[in-house]
Amino acid sequence: MASTYLTRAATGSVTSDKIFTMSVWLKRSSITGSGSSDHWFMHENASGHTQKLDLHFCDDEFRMGWWDGSSEYNLDSKMKFRDTNAWYHIVFRCDTTQATASNRVRVYVNGEQIELQQIGGGSPDAQQPAQNATMDLGTKIICVGRYQASSPSQYFNGCMSHMHYCDGQSYAPTEFGETDSTTGEWKIKNDPSLTYGNNGFWLFKNDNAVTNRAAGTSSGNFTVAGGTFTKTQDNPSNNFATLSPNVLPRNSGETISNANLFFGTSAAIWNSESSAFGVASGKYYFEVKLKDNGTDRRFRWGMQKNDAITKTGENKVLGGADNNAIGYATAGESASQGIYFINQTSTTMSDGDINENNAIYGFAIDLDNQKMYGHFNGTWFHSGNPSAGSGGIDVSSFYTVGEPLFPSFTVHNSNIELNFGNGYFGTTAVATNSGNGYQDADGNGIFNYTVPTNYRALCTKGLNQ
Repeated sequence: MASTYLTRAATGSVTSDKIFTMSVWLKRSSITGSGSSDHWFMHENASGHTQKLDLHFCDDEFRMGWWDGSSEYNLDSKMKFRDTNAWYHIVFRCDTTQATASNRVRVYVNGEQIELQQIGGGSPDAQQPAQNATMDLGTKIICVGRYQASSPSQYFNGCMSHMHYCDGQSYAPTEFGETDSTTGEWKIKNDPSLTYGNNGFWLFKNDNAVTNRAAGTSSGNFTVAGGTFTKTQDNPSNNFATLSPNVLPRNSGETISNANLFFGTSAAIWNSESSAFGVASGKYYFEVKLKDNGTDRRFRWGMQKNDAITKTGENKVLGGADNNAIGYATAGESASQGIYFINQTSTTMSDGDINENNAIYGFAIDLDNQKMYGHFNGTWFHSGNPSAGSGGIDVSSFYTVGEPLFPSFTVHNSNIELNFGNGYFGTTAVATNSGNGYQDADGNGIFNYTVPTNYRALCTKGLNQ
């Protein structure tokens, strides 16, 4: 979301100013540390934040902040939220009519109630609202994805899905999600039966305009401000690969943004990142778009073994002196040929100049037959045909069937935008196939170019085939 957020003016009377439920699915893009916050929901009075309710992440913890005009209350979680490759389902359940203090504010993650504490580790009951305390929610501006309507700051960095605000209802997490009978995983209920009350809403519903509440919820649509929302294929029912910026160590000078699908550097140094989505068998496909960032731009794309992810400096560069990786690379900006590499051995290709601003590069890996394929703007290198299994690069000297490999990328004075099937390069939707893109063998993802036959997107549904 970057600096993009939703806002709605105060709407007046509420069904209850003591009872409400907030449910949302979140996928974080970063954990910045140093007390930084990712704010995803806030009620605030129009004159400032003298009265407000604030739900956010502070570093790797969930935190609630509540000001009633005279006193401040803060609760945070003992649970840590450090996984930037996972969707979290969070239910914030408030009912100040409860006689037992610990029942007035309850928080659930993926269907399970989590333990809360006073910030600093004190008793959580000391920070619970008083019995029958009023939250005064009807006269407040609502912000989704940002802290403070009066002084914009501390935006949520990540993805959101199915945000429900139920005015006057204290709902258990089972109203919004359920345990899959086959996998045992907590999964989303796409069409829950809920009562929203006078001031409730349902945002980020499947196929709904992002600013509109779902049918049957309260009046008052939201306004987008600060940028543009991007509707990704990545969702709680089908989690797609992204980069993993919290895997340390990292090199300096790099930027990761757009839900961890943009990666680049303006410096003439090598920077490398990888995804946490490892695959050990099957056939998979992804795309990369090169964005110009100066002279001597170049980048590498492919896959690497787990032991290469935590290396540093030049040893972290795909195909570098000490890196277990396979893939393709543009040579220098003025070079006429690209290369492919297996471990530290590079071979010049005869496919012409492949270093072009805004070009789209593909990567297909056949782990079962130990072959890799690459393309430049839809034309496969070496006249390869991954659908037919011909013309690929033999990687059997590098790869042992059953050993996990991870999508990985290296940039040098360049920026890249990744599409693992998410359907976008940056904030721009793929444009081919009449603007509808192309799906994988199972109907997952949206790609710019036709996905080779029987190849899949790097997503949970693709991995489970």
